[in-house]
Amino acid sequence: MDMKPLEQIYWLRVGLGIVAGIASTGLNVLVGTLNWESFVFNELIYGIDMALIIYLASYFIIKAKFKNKLEKPKKLMTMGIFIYFIAWLVVWILFYSILRGPPPA
Repeated sequence: MDMKPLEQIYWLRVGLGIVAGIASTGLNVLVGTLNWESFVFNELIYGIDMALIIYLASYFIIKAKFKNKLEKPKKLMTMGIFIYFIAWLVVWILFYSILRGPPPA
């Protein structure tokens, strides 16, 4: 059974949301903001930036592949936006919490 182009875009955005969550956590690890000493506002900014960069990159990839297959090209930007950010947020919080570990006693 073939999926319609909008369904393909939706599931692609789900997958990319998961990738963005892992990438956001990886960025926090690389810049060393995973600590219990104090909350660093940059943790949040780095994660949101990573999610937005991957989302915008996905738009151009999807546009190149699906532009001629859709009746409304405006759907390319908005299709799957909510599930993308929900998947990103859930995965980011999950991996961030696992890597940060329990608070010191």
